[in-house]
Amino acid sequence: MARARQERAEITRQAILDGAAIAFDRAGFGSTSLSDVVKHAGVTKGALYFHFPSKEALARTLMEEQFQVAEGVPAIVDPGLQTAIDLSHQMAHGLRTNVRIRAAIRLVVEFGSFTDPDPTPYNAWIETSFSCLKPAQDRGDVLPHLDARDLATYLIASFTGVQVTSHVRTTREDLHTRVTDLWNFLLPGITPAPRIPLFDPAGSPECRAALGLPAPDSSSVPVG
Repeated sequence: MARARQERAEITRQAILDGAAIAFDRAGFGSTSLSDVVKHAGVTKGALYFHFPSKEALARTLMEEQFQVAEGVPAIVDPGLQTAIDLSHQMAHGLRTNVRIRAAIRLVVEFGSFTDPDPTPYNAWIETSFSCLKPAQDRGDVLPHLDARDLATYLIASFTGVQVTSHVRTTREDLHTRVTDLWNFLLPGITPAPRIPLFDPAGSPECRAALGLPAPDSSSVPVG
């Protein structure tokens, strides 16, 4: 019976997070009420308060979920430059297909841009990117005079701008194309020319297969 109660509680908790994601994705943090969350989740306010004491607690939980995209990085034997490229496409895919990731990123932008900004999510993504770029630099895939942490910071800032612009202009329909553009422009400035052809700005074949993306055309391959 205890296990059954735990399972029901977890189902309710996930329903609340799903409802909150829909509400935050549509209206943002400031314009979303707990009544909106309850309506989308199909639960009572009592159930909501049992799991989450406030709207901010709901938002914080959703923001933490975005990092599930990068959970596999520590398990990769040799993370590197292609890992960073693939992660950017995995996040792009999540933004296009997963309302909880979309809500999380919207909340990160809102919480990091206005009153009392919170840099924590950005810092976490910078560290994840650094964990790929520093090994890449150590093996000669990133130019030795570059600061790998500064490069990671620039990459996250660039991706943030790219995805926001894509959302405004095309509701992210062109996001993978714009992320590929980002890498096409970035690689010649950070990677020794003879090594540029080793990396696929459109994502590795394994990444594209996992995400259901088409094979890139020849224009996605940078000139070395």
